[in-house]
Amino acid sequence: MRRAVFFIPFFQENTTMDLGEKLEILADSAKYDVACTSSGVDRPGQHGSLGSCAAAGICHAFTPDGRCVSLLKVLYSNACSYDCKYCVNRRSNDRPRATFTPRELADLTIGFYRRNYIEGLFLSSAVLGTPDRTMELMIEALRILRQEYHFNGYIHAKTIPGSDPLLVERIGLLADRLSVNIELPSEMSLNQLAPDKKKNAILRPMGQIAVKSAESRRELAVYKRAPAFAPAGQSTQMIIGATPENDLHILNLTEGLYKKYALKRVFFSAYLPVVADDHLPALTTRPPLLREHRLYQADWLLRYYHFSAHELLNEEEPNFDPYLDPKCTWAVRHPEFFPVEVNTASRAELLRVPGIGPKSATRIVQARRLQKLGMSELKRIGVVLKRAQYFITCSGHTPNHGTRAEIAGALLDPKAFGVGVQQLSLDDFTTKPLPAAAPAVHELTDHGMAADQAARLVREEALTCLTKRM
Repeated sequence: MRRAVFFIPFFQENTTMDLGEKLEILADSAKYDVACTSSGVDRPGQHGSLGSCAAAGICHAFTPDGRCVSLLKVLYSNACSYDCKYCVNRRSNDRPRATFTPRELADLTIGFYRRNYIEGLFLSSAVLGTPDRTMELMIEALRILRQEYHFNGYIHAKTIPGSDPLLVERIGLLADRLSVNIELPSEMSLNQLAPDKKKNAILRPMGQIAVKSAESRRELAVYKRAPAFAPAGQSTQMIIGATPENDLHILNLTEGLYKKYALKRVFFSAYLPVVADDHLPALTTRPPLLREHRLYQADWLLRYYHFSAHELLNEEEPNFDPYLDPKCTWAVRHPEFFPVEVNTASRAELLRVPGIGPKSATRIVQARRLQKLGMSELKRIGVVLKRAQYFITCSGHTPNHGTRAEIAGALLDPKAFGVGVQQLSLDDFTTKPLPAAAPAVHELTDHGMAADQAARLVREEALTCLTKRM
């Protein structure tokens, strides 16, 4: 009989750590995972159970780069047997290692909940030995929470790629939401930067979760006490900026994941250089936060505005404009679609207008049944007239013709030119570009130009270019 051989990482954990030290290490190791957001589940408190779950979401905290993440957010372990080049927890990286026991993690979660620090748990883990062993330990922690402590709050658990399908099924019955990180936008990049991970090992549990979730919904429709499998669905995360794929590639992949696996959300994580490697951007590279922001805006258009990836980007323009949001970019490229008559246009047509969102479009359709709508009514409804006024008519009347320069100025995204104030001492202040400002603003500032002057110069150039395009 052949004996199974498992890789043992060369590092050794400090077995004398107390729970506080473990929490400090494992919470810090989890901060780079952004694939958590509002729970998507409404579950009221029940007699004999501890906690409830509100769709508005669990607790949040802000990371140093300004993004909002949820708590209690920890890894079960950061002692990883994989060596993904982009990961701070890779086995070849020299850093403190720690691992909870299932009981420790459950007790910690309940203790934080009772102190009103948290409303739920976001649990992921490095690969502790093997994917199956890691999943078994995570499942035991969740079992203690659900069955021994009767914890009824929100739980989001990461599924470890490569684990047995039976373990995926077991954790889906304990967690509200599951996620399987796709990590990188292409198989080539995955093979280069994460050789221990395989595309099929990531996509197989995604497919299983999609099928089991659909089966669970059908069973619950027939029998309300049927066991719920991941009732809040599944999500995934991919790293942006560590590899050369363009926005078109990423958006096509995102659209495909929504269609094939019925994902609730695809999260984008701007690559933050934390380890030095020849295959990765230099440690001095800024995280592409503005690019991340544009991808989130495009993701919103896919899910709620009925846009498709090929409408937003194409082979000639495969990346998003840093100075315009994707919807405004589409509007500038398609002047033949406008103006839209707000009193007769369909909801789908209204959603294409810059400054009109899903709620505003629905209110317009409802309100015009009772009266003709003008600018004052649209303002009360919540339409952003600063942008919308150049793309609509009200009963045949154009609210504002505007020059090309005026329209371009209204469409430019202020976020791309954001400047803040940094306090150097009690009486010494200086301006600096915000982290999500356009790369051109940061480059000029790095060369010695004042931040506000750099932002103003870049905005003027962007305004000139956009005016010419129109």
